[in-house]
Amino acid sequence: MARGRWKKVVGTIFLIIVAFAILGITFTIGWRPFIGPKARALTNRTFESTPARLERGRYLVTAVTGCVACHSERDPNASGMPPVADKVGGGTIFGEGSELPGRVVAPNLTPDRETGAGNWTDDMLARAIREGIGHDGRALFPLMPYMNYREMPDEDLASVIVYLRSLAPVKNSLPTTEIIFPVKYFMRTAPEPVNAPVPTPDLSDVVKRGAFLVRMSSCADCHTPQDKGQPKPGLEFAGGLMFTTPAGTVMAANITPEVSGISYYDEDLFIQAFRNGKVKARSLSPIMPWYFYRNMTDEDLKAIFAYLRTLKPVKHTVDNTESPALCKLCGMKHGGGEKN
Repeated sequence: MARGRWKKVVGTIFLIIVAFAILGITFTIGWRPFIGPKARALTNRTFESTPARLERGRYLVTAVTGCVACHSERDPNASGMPPVADKVGGGTIFGEGSELPGRVVAPNLTPDRETGAGNWTDDMLARAIREGIGHDGRALFPLMPYMNYREMPDEDLASVIVYLRSLAPVKNSLPTTEIIFPVKYFMRTAPEPVNAPVPTPDLSDVVKRGAFLVRMSSCADCHTPQDKGQPKPGLEFAGGLMFTTPAGTVMAANITPEVSGISYYDEDLFIQAFRNGKVKARSLSPIMPWYFYRNMTDEDLKAIFAYLRTLKPVKHTVDNTESPALCKLCGMKHGGGEKN
C-alpha cells in the first residue's frame, strides 16, 4: 500500500514538473525552437520580367540592398572590395575568424541549376527575401536582413527577383550554413510570414524616403551595438559593432548627429564619402560596402543624410585608429572605448 502511494506521489510530482516546463517554454522562448519556424505554404506565383522591373531590380540589388555585396566572392586587394568579376551573385562563406556563431553561407543566387537558384521558384525567393525561410524550408540566419525586407514593397520584391533571374549563371558549389547550439534553434523564432500586400510607401517626403532607404540598406544592423544578436536600446546607430573579415577587423562608426558621430558632415561630404570611399583624407574600410552604395542616386543619398540628421544624437566614441579598450556604455571593447 505504501509502495503504491509512493508511486502515486512520484507520478504527481513528475506531472507537475512537466506542466511547469510546458508553461515555462510557452511563456518564454515558445515552441518554435523545437517545432520549426513559422512558414506559409509556397504558391505558384511568378513575376513577369519587364524593362521597368529589370532596371528597378538592378538598382535595388546593386546599389541599395547590398545583395551582391553579401552574395558574391569579393576581391580584398581591390579598392572597395568589389565582387570578383565572374562570380557576381555566386555566393560566399562567412564565419571563419569572425564573431558569427558558426559558418554562415550566403547562397549562390544566380540561375545556375546545379549550384545556384536556377531550380528555385519565384515564391521560394520571395519567401526567403522577406520572410526568412530558405528554399528548403529552414530558417535563415538573420545576418540575411529579411526582417528589414518585410517592409519591401511587393513591386520592389518582384523587381529584385526579376533582376536576380537575369544574372549570369555562376557554377559555385557551397556547403550549408551550420550554426552552433543553441543559436541554431533559437533563430527559428525570427521568421514571420508576410500574408498581406505590402504597398509602395509615399516617398515624396525626403526624410520618409531616407528612412525607407536606411531600412532597405540595413544601416542600423551594422551601426548599432548588439547583445546576443539584439540591438542595445538607446544606442541605435551609435556604432561599436565589430566586424572581422579577410580585409581586417573594424568597428562600425557612430553615425548619429553627435560630436562623436558625424555631426561635422555636410550633405556634400556625405555623398563624396560614398562616391570615393573617403572622408576627406581618411579611407573608409571596405567592410562598409560603400563600393555598392556609391551606385545610389544623389537624390537617394541626400534623403539618407536627411534622415540620419533626425536621429537622436548619441555620445559614443568609436575610433578605429586607437587600440581597443572596454567601453562602459556599450559593454564592448573598441578604439576610444575608454572615453565613453
